[in-house]
Amino acid sequence: MASLKEVKNRISSVKSTRQITSAMKMVASAKLHKAQGRITSMLPYQRKLNEILTNFLRTETSFESAYTARREVTRVAIVVCSSNSSLCGAYNSNVARLLEKTLADYSHLGKENILVYPVGKKIEEAVKKMACAKQGSYQKLVDVPAYADAYQLAGELMANFAEQRVDRVELIYHHFKSMGSQVLTREDYLPIDLSRMAAGTADGNTTTARGFNNDYIVEPSVDRVLAELLPMVLCQKIYTMLLDSVTSEHAARMLAMQAATDNADDLIQELTIQYNKTRQQSITNELLDIIGGSMK
Repeated sequence: MASLKEVKNRISSVKSTRQITSAMKMVASAKLHKAQGRITSMLPYQRKLNEILTNFLRTETSFESAYTARREVTRVAIVVCSSNSSLCGAYNSNVARLLEKTLADYSHLGKENILVYPVGKKIEEAVKKMACAKQGSYQKLVDVPAYADAYQLAGELMANFAEQRVDRVELIYHHFKSMGSQVLTREDYLPIDLSRMAAGTADGNTTTARGFNNDYIVEPSVDRVLAELLPMVLCQKIYTMLLDSVTSEHAARMLAMQAATDNADDLIQELTIQYNKTRQQSITNELLDIIGGSMK
């Protein structure tokens, strides 16, 4: 059985760890609320942008774009999001596992034809171990996502697809549903499925079709407006992905630190009971020695 000093030292060590995990939980909670505020501020703009696009797509206008072209996939680009730091539970390991599965699905193309855009330090380290064709470093996009950076990344992806340097672009990230639910998502980014958007499934949710009056005039033309609008929607999607991923990271870290704090509380309680039992046994042994000595 451990001595009183050893148990006491362990209790002190666990209490110190508990203070750290509790502080990290509060920091993650504060960052989560800020990230949720950014999502809340962005959503009205995204919904209106998608509404404008789907309004045009539900008309009888036919529209073709370089971003809608479907062709045989010989080269693919994958944008995958993780965090820059650890201590967020299985958040990063789940992303790495889904990336491995995606790479296995495209293994017939050869590693040189699978371009990986790692957004986050942890997935960047995992990509190096997988010996994939890593395209740049995007760690700065994780800390505080900025629309300008998202616009730059989206522009590179759209240019590669339009110039047929890649035939498909996929996104892997965590979608933030609630504080206790972050859904690991793999979805197609390019080519964009306009028929799906026109059916009202933009942003992953089925929306109720509204009535439209198609008798209106668009200047300079519907095709020109759609040609300008579509890149904006695609850039907004990348920005939404970054916000989703960062918010999910903070939520996962908060839950992980809460679990660590609860475990520390349970361990402190067990060690305290052990300490009291050991102390009581020590006192009993001393009393027995005293009583035994006095009877001689």
